[in-house]
Amino acid sequence: MNLRRPNANEATGTFNRSRDVVPMSGLCTRCVDGCEGGCEIFLASFRGREVLYPGPFGEVTAGANKNYPVDYSHLNIQGYAVGAKGLPEGVEANPDTAIFSNVDTTTEYGWEKKVKMKVPIFTGALGSTEIARKNWEHFAIGAAISGITLVCGENVCGVDPELELTSDGKVKKSPEMDRRITTYKRFYEGWGEILVQMNVEDTRLGVAEYVIEKHGLDTIELKWGQGAKCIGGEIKVKSLERALELKKRGYVVLPDPTLKEVQEAFKKGALREFERHSRLGFVEKESFLKEIERLRSLGFKRITLKTGAYSAVELAMALRFGAEAKLDLITIDGAPGGTGMSPWPMMNEWGIPTFYLEALAYQFAEKLTKRGFRVPDLAIAGGFSTEDGVFKAIAMGAPYVKAVCMGRALMIPGMVGKNIEKWLKEGNLPKTVSKYGTTPEEIFITYEELKEKYGDEIKNIPLGAIGIYTFVQKFKTGLQQLMAGSRNFRISTISRKDLIALTEDAAKISGIPYVMDAYREEAERILEE
Repeated sequence: MNLRRPNANEATGTFNRSRDVVPMSGLCTRCVDGCEGGCEIFLASFRGREVLYPGPFGEVTAGANKNYPVDYSHLNIQGYAVGAKGLPEGVEANPDTAIFSNVDTTTEYGWEKKVKMKVPIFTGALGSTEIARKNWEHFAIGAAISGITLVCGENVCGVDPELELTSDGKVKKSPEMDRRITTYKRFYEGWGEILVQMNVEDTRLGVAEYVIEKHGLDTIELKWGQGAKCIGGEIKVKSLERALELKKRGYVVLPDPTLKEVQEAFKKGALREFERHSRLGFVEKESFLKEIERLRSLGFKRITLKTGAYSAVELAMALRFGAEAKLDLITIDGAPGGTGMSPWPMMNEWGIPTFYLEALAYQFAEKLTKRGFRVPDLAIAGGFSTEDGVFKAIAMGAPYVKAVCMGRALMIPGMVGKNIEKWLKEGNLPKTVSKYGTTPEEIFITYEELKEKYGDEIKNIPLGAIGIYTFVQKFKTGLQQLMAGSRNFRISTISRKDLIALTEDAAKISGIPYVMDAYREEAERILEE
């Protein structure tokens, strides 16, 4: 069974001419001399490296579609007819108190100084991609009013067109970073937080010093990697001047904009864009712990880590080093991941898939705990979009996993709301929206609730933010229902016992009991009474 068909995908704008395709290669079974396209090999024959990336850049987010042998759909959530765990102290469990709307979906993370969120999800790293930049107002305000954490990703200062540097090459002024932080803070209500992510280039530019000195942020995040790729972050640049500027700032820019032949190709129109790449990081325990100490000395109250779908060795390093460094959160991002721009073959074909990676993380965390270590709070990322998946991730990783990082699933509501706002102004609502009404009050089910809360300030909340808030309310209700059905009335009471594995492979990988074995002994005792 083939898990993925290569050589043609909407993400790269390619397709097979024939309806019959060789499963392994993705080539048409009959490749005709004279074919006008357009598989990836056809397009790569004259557009070369452009075909590596989903596009068009700045207008899409992409998610790999490899069908892994085992994923979270191979687990089901246990339901019970008795019990109620996690009701408020002093409240007796009965049909009048144990109703799903009473479920507490709040969660918290942190070593000592905790961050509380209204629901156990937060955004992926929204960094230097064009999608993140042009939708930031919607994403940031949406996260703030929803009471969840917002991650400002890597390279934001480094690609800021108005960046000003000191004489020693450090950030002096970054209007784009300033905009991102102040937008979130304007509607921040004490739930969640904004944390800024740093890679190699960010560290060299002094981003940590800038965001704490100017904005007083409590948290900074170090980045080892992500699930979408095992190389540094990248964006596309459409002007020669911009490419030269970013190369001067220390980034890897390809093709090299300083080369005469590259400049000539760009002028003639054959080369239409450049790629800006970040450098690979190199993790070493002593330097990692030293960097944590340095960041704490700057005044950061919390330090988090984002790591990717690397080998079991890097996962063990993240957990062990993180425990010694007393990190406040480690986000573990599994393959395949989503992207604003990552190489399409890499997205599909590298790394440990999320289900397997979380299984390893749980096993490693248990081993460290038995050895007397305190494991940092964990978050899982990589392919989640619904409340059932989040429940399963929290249960499978209990008691270590406190939340799930969701990338595209939290971005889409922001873009939907933004586009509804645009369509309303143009008087061009699609039927999929207009069937519900022709005003924000009619279209958004939560609009009046937010209007009551914010009054006239509602005018300063973009519809993309309202889209995110509305999605989060749906997520919360769905999660409450799943939790009540499993008799969990707080996130902290969810456990691995609340899951069953539908296949023996899933049971073997995860350690979750196979459906025919779960609670079997207890059931047999009842039968034998």
